Amino acid sequence: MAIGAFSVETVGDDADNAESAGEEAPAPRLKRRLGRADLGAVPEARKALRELLRHWGRPGRSEIAELLTSELVTNALIHTDHDAVLTASVGPRGLRVEVRDFVARRPTPRVPNADDGTHGRGLILVQSLADAWGVRAHGVGKAVWFELDAGVA
Repeated sequence: MAIGAFSVETVGDDADNAESAGEEAPAPRLKRRLGRADLGAVPEARKALRELLRHWGRPGRSEIAELLTSELVTNALIHTDHDAVLTASVGPRGLRVEVRDFVARRPTPRVPNADDGTHGRGLILVQSLADAWGVRAHGVGKAVWFELDAGVA
């Protein structure tokens, strides 16, 4: 199935089959390829993540995940001239979202200037709201990631 510039691979729909076979259900997972400079991919990524997290975590946690995901996706699409790949997985420790691009230049959080309007705040939001975040180099490019616990006691 294709949605715009996305190619869709959602893993985790076979949980009922795995449980009936006595196997451990796979962790719900989302994977999307984001087209180069396609900012229309941002709301589609939020929608796909919202569906993945429909029954996850304390109220408000999935909204934070959507916000942070849209920041990472937007950064990858506007600061590179390449495709990107969004991966999100829910496991026992919480949610991990990773946006991989194909440019080695590492992002750095910067204090936004009042004259910048809404620009320059994305990584500051990620740094402030995520339980953990970072940048991981890979063969060609990097992956910027964050983690959120479910926020349940």
